[in-house]
Amino acid sequence: MSNATEFTIDSEVSCSDGVCGELKRVVIDPIHRELTHLVVEPRHRQGAGHLVPVELVDSTATDAIRLRCTTAAFRALEAAEETQFLPGASGQWGYGQSQMLSWPYYGLGIGGTEGFGISGPQPLLLDRVPPGEVEVRRGEHVQATDGPIGRVRGLVVDPADHQVTHVLLDHGHLWGQRRVAIPIASVASVDDGVRLSLTKDEVRDLPTVDVDHDGAAPTQESSPSVTPASRP
Repeated sequence: MSNATEFTIDSEVSCSDGVCGELKRVVIDPIHRELTHLVVEPRHRQGAGHLVPVELVDSTATDAIRLRCTTAAFRALEAAEETQFLPGASGQWGYGQSQMLSWPYYGLGIGGTEGFGISGPQPLLLDRVPPGEVEVRRGEHVQATDGPIGRVRGLVVDPADHQVTHVLLDHGHLWGQRRVAIPIASVASVDDGVRLSLTKDEVRDLPTVDVDHDGAAPTQESSPSVTPASRP
């Protein structure tokens, strides 16, 4: 993985003239296993997040990504979320959907909903993902063939063609956690969580990733070698 680039979710992202936010999720073409966009959001959600085409990435280092655009150009990129409105009621109360809003109702220890007042539909904030592509978030569950094995930490990408070569996995419990690089050839799907074609034991046999803090791509500690990724 010496020529690869690591994209660690929650890394700081900077434009040519200053920090613009943090990497919150990545968007992948699941057919070609290719990274297409980064979703960058301002810290503490102070403003809108944006879909950043991977071609705008200038460089990466440990927990830091630099874009080849200004902050003004970043803010002009496509929004990463969109607002849709859900109807407030089904009409069974004798009012139109635009006249009611469902609120939580608690009584006798039982949760439910009940309509109150005159209000518009409820807003729902949804992630925007280009058609035919899927997003991957930090902390998303990773499933081996025989059960859950850990959570997503990030991706390793070939900078020449943006092909994903490995999925970085945080494996183990809090005090015994280690980071493992799963070859993309061992990833069965990424469209409903990350599902592997490996068993838990096979994942445990993979070497721990040693992240190089000078900005180079992660390397592996000596132990079983990682199978090179192959293109689908």
